[in-house]
Amino acid sequence: MHPASLLDFSGYIKFFVGLFALVNPVGIIPVFISLTSYQAVAERNKTNMTANIAVAIILWTSLFLGDAILRIFGISINSFRIAGGILVVIIAMSMISGKLGEDKQNKQEKSETAIRESIGVVPLALPLMAGPGAISSTIVWSTRYHSLQNLLGFSVAIALFAFCCWLLFRVAPLMVRLLGQTCINVITRIMGLLLMALGVEFVVTGVKGIFPNLLN
Repeated sequence: MHPASLLDFSGYIKFFVGLFALVNPVGIIPVFISLTSYQAVAERNKTNMTANIAVAIILWTSLFLGDAILRIFGISINSFRIAGGILVVIIAMSMISGKLGEDKQNKQEKSETAIRESIGVVPLALPLMAGPGAISSTIVWSTRYHSLQNLLGFSVAIALFAFCCWLLFRVAPLMVRLLGQTCINVITRIMGLLLMALGVEFVVTGVKGIFPNLLN
C-alpha cells in the first residue's frame, strides 16, 4: 500500500468537519423542533435516535458501496467529483441565502410528512440530513482514499458525526432558547461558506483529473 494513500488524523477531522458543514445539524434544529412539536418527550427522543441511526447507515452504505455503484453505471470518479462539487456549492449558496429548507424539502414532501407516523427516516434522515450532498461527499472521499484503514477511519468519523447530531437534537429545545433564531441563522451562513470552499475543492480536483495539464 502506498503511503500517500493513507490519511493522518487531520484527514479524518477534515472529513468530519466537511460532513458537519454539509449537513448543518444546528440549522436543522428548528426544523426538528417543528416536526416533533406534537410528540411527547419520549417519542421525540425515539425519533431523534431513529433519524441518526438512519443517517449513519446511509452514509456507511455510501462509503463502502459508492465506488461499486459508480462502476455499475460507468461513471468516472472525476466526473462524480465535479457533479458532487457543483451540488455542494448549490447547497452552500442556499445556506448563505437562507433558503436551505426550501431546496431540501419540496412542497410534496412537506404534505406527505403531515400524514406519516414516523418522521425519523423521512424527511429528517433523508433528505434533510443525509441528502445528495452528504452522500456524494462521502463517495468522493471513499474513492479517493479507499484503503481499509481509511474506510475504518471514515466509518468512525460517521459514527461520531451521527452521535454529535443526536446530542444536538437531544438538547434542541434548550439550544433554540439559548441561541435564538438569529444566532442559528448566522451559524448556518458560516457553515455555508466553509461548505462552498469544500465544493470548489471537489470541482478543482475533478477538473485536474480529467484535464491534468489545464490547471498547471
